[in-house]
Amino acid sequence: MRKFVFNFQEGSAAMKNLLGGKGANLAEMMRIGLPVPPGFTVTTEACSRYFKEGEKIPEDIVEEIFAHLGELEETMGKKLGNRKNPLLVSVRSGAPVSMPGMMDTILNLGLNDESVEGLYESTGNRRFAFDCYRRFIQMFSNVVLGVEHDKFERIIESVKRKKGVEFDTELDDRDWEEVIKHYKDLILKETRGEFPQDPRKQLMMAVEAVFRSWNNQRAIIYRRINKIPDDLGTAVNVQSMVFGNMGNDSGTGVAFTRNPSTGEKHFYGEFLLNAQGEDVVAGIRTPKNIEELKELMPEVYEQLINVSNLLERHYKDMQDIEFTVEKGKLYLLQTRNGKRTAQAAVKIAVDMAKEGLITKKEALMRVSPEQVASLLHSRIDPSAKVEIIAKGLPASPGAAWGQVVFSPDEAENLGHQGIKVILVRTETTPDDIHGIVAAQGVLTSRGGMTSHAAVVARGMGKPCVCGCDSISIDYVNEEFKAGGITVKKGEVISIDGSTGNVILGKVKMIDPVLSEEFKELLCWADETRKLSVRTNADTPKDAEVARNFGAEGIGLCRTEHMFMDQQRLPYVQEMIIAETVEEREKALSVIQKFQEEDFEGIFRAMEGLPVTIRLLDPPLHEFLPKEEELVEEINELKQRGEKELLKKKQEVLKRVRSLKEFNPMLGLRGCRLGILYPEIYDMQIRAIFNAACRLAKKGIKVLPEVEIPLVSNVNELKKLTERVHEIAKRIMEEEGIKVEYKVGTMLELPRACLIADELAQYAEFFSFGTNDLTQTTYGLSRDDAEAKFLPYYINNKILNEDPFIVLDRDGVGALMKIAVEKGRKVNREILIGICGEHGGEPNSIEFCHEIGLDYVSCSPFRVPVARLAAAHAVLKERLK
Repeated sequence: MRKFVFNFQEGSAAMKNLLGGKGANLAEMMRIGLPVPPGFTVTTEACSRYFKEGEKIPEDIVEEIFAHLGELEETMGKKLGNRKNPLLVSVRSGAPVSMPGMMDTILNLGLNDESVEGLYESTGNRRFAFDCYRRFIQMFSNVVLGVEHDKFERIIESVKRKKGVEFDTELDDRDWEEVIKHYKDLILKETRGEFPQDPRKQLMMAVEAVFRSWNNQRAIIYRRINKIPDDLGTAVNVQSMVFGNMGNDSGTGVAFTRNPSTGEKHFYGEFLLNAQGEDVVAGIRTPKNIEELKELMPEVYEQLINVSNLLERHYKDMQDIEFTVEKGKLYLLQTRNGKRTAQAAVKIAVDMAKEGLITKKEALMRVSPEQVASLLHSRIDPSAKVEIIAKGLPASPGAAWGQVVFSPDEAENLGHQGIKVILVRTETTPDDIHGIVAAQGVLTSRGGMTSHAAVVARGMGKPCVCGCDSISIDYVNEEFKAGGITVKKGEVISIDGSTGNVILGKVKMIDPVLSEEFKELLCWADETRKLSVRTNADTPKDAEVARNFGAEGIGLCRTEHMFMDQQRLPYVQEMIIAETVEEREKALSVIQKFQEEDFEGIFRAMEGLPVTIRLLDPPLHEFLPKEEELVEEINELKQRGEKELLKKKQEVLKRVRSLKEFNPMLGLRGCRLGILYPEIYDMQIRAIFNAACRLAKKGIKVLPEVEIPLVSNVNELKKLTERVHEIAKRIMEEEGIKVEYKVGTMLELPRACLIADELAQYAEFFSFGTNDLTQTTYGLSRDDAEAKFLPYYINNKILNEDPFIVLDRDGVGALMKIAVEKGRKVNREILIGICGEHGGEPNSIEFCHEIGLDYVSCSPFRVPVARLAAAHAVLKERLK
């Protein structure tokens, strides 16, 4: 017969999935001889049955709970609700994965109007007895009966005012009796029923409430954020009470075996005398530093130090310990692996490896890639008080503050003056790049996690909040509204790209500090991983940042970003509106000089490492002004009679309209552009090899990889590959020097993956462009989907993850597997990598390792994340 309830002495740490983290650790502490008050655990399987039975505890489980209650009563020599010698218990949640504060707890269960007198008689402390009773009524009524916590607090405040005292500890037994009377009146009013007096009924109502709390809003949100499965359920721990509120020889506290903020090996914590656990957690009173316990209770302090060392050695991790002292005797109520900051996680992992507590490989697994990401960006000081006025998508991590501006030109102008600005736009386009460069961060009301603003900001290491649809932007009056608040141009806001919060005013920031432990941990990751890690970089500065973070080359250099510079854009527009090849080549000759400078700078920054340069990819109309804006300008020019400029603008408008497409993402772009307008790609190829030969002559080793985008047919690749080789050969012969190079293609269309064996005849490398591959596999527009229906799909479990953030293994991943297999069947030496946003996402990196890719490429600030994630992939594989 399946058991649904276990006494603590029946369990162990290995039973975490069944007993929950709290129950398993209580059992483990009892097993190794530590002072744990006896109790029992109702399992997570019981929770699952509760929900399957329509939120009703089955009778067989009820019987099992009461059987174990009888055993606990016998162990303690007390009975639940007994008038003379009452047993009191705590009822606490305990999920298999730690979810601190997300679910419910009830203390002092078993008290009623009779047993409170028994508690007084057995302890000789009337104030203590009635303090426990009012705490129980308050917690039970809030958690089980749904009466608001604040309504009880207002009653206490009223009694304190009446008596003229400041602290709860100054109230005596008669005051608590008065509070209890008012509590009961409140419960009658709010629930239209009396407070339950039957302790066995109290127990079952409490167990049900804890089960229900698995699906409260804060628990659901916490699981979503931390990617905890919804079907785990929570266990319920029923434990005999020990009391920290029996006088000044009693108390309660929380301690950590190391500092959870810094990671220093130093006993850390807080405690309160004459208090119960919720007093510390709820902030009702200001706790004391644990060091003061050394003076007040030296024996207890010494015991705690010994217990701390024992638990850390036993669990081989930093522990978060809850304890109570009753009449000078120490009891342990919980231990768990302590939550810690990213900095502390790194230091603790490295220190423990050096102390011999854990191996280097275990140390690597103790630090998550997400924690590494947070170390590389400024962040908001956790102690800062903030006024959050809106919330969007956390599109690029880090935090920033600055004056609100609505124009990229103004952002650039103020940025050059050294003024910090936040660029606020409905959405950004490539035309806004100069404003994004100058801004501290970006806030948009539309767009998703992989929108233009998000991608560009991540690449630059700038914080970005996208899709913040609760703000309404008024460009005319240069202001935006969020709820009832209006923020005008020039006013200061802060944004947190790690949470999506938009905050009024300037908030205190903490700068990133890359510790020696951090560098050492990444060196250990490099020794373990198989995947190479490259970066997506379009400028020498980005390349240099990435190389300093450990990038082993550039996996994607987007040449179109280089065209967006305000100095170059006029020549690009001239090239697009040109009527003849000669006119176009004239403009291209100017652009080529700029491109050569760009490539030289990037090759220098990546000396000796491969640089993958993608030839021009987006539709040409993206470089031209918007049609509506042009029409408006033309009308103004007509009124002013400026004929020469009018003619030029009319030509641009004509070209804009001629290039307009119903679906530009699937239209004239990528290799199609290079085939229809060969002079454009020829210019870029010349720029690459001119720059490469120039540096090679100076003894600088360059390794260019020319990437042809949006290929869907082998003839496209064959034609353009031949052109690359032809131009490269001619330039190297003219310059009298040879440069090692590769030509390959980006796989971003399903058909390209399916004919990878044909493409591999001409390609020396494949690079998966998984942003477009995801769009074309799902048949959806990224920005539209994220703005319209993706959030609904994810919240309602139609999709488990946003496929633009976490690689879709079943669909997109299946195409990638086919491409890898087919490509390597024809060309065993073909180099295969990934350069989409997924190249910096840990779950996606793990998949890339599993299917045998050679490298991942990500934004510069994600390089350390990818290095660690690639090591995790190897270690997880060994555990399977």
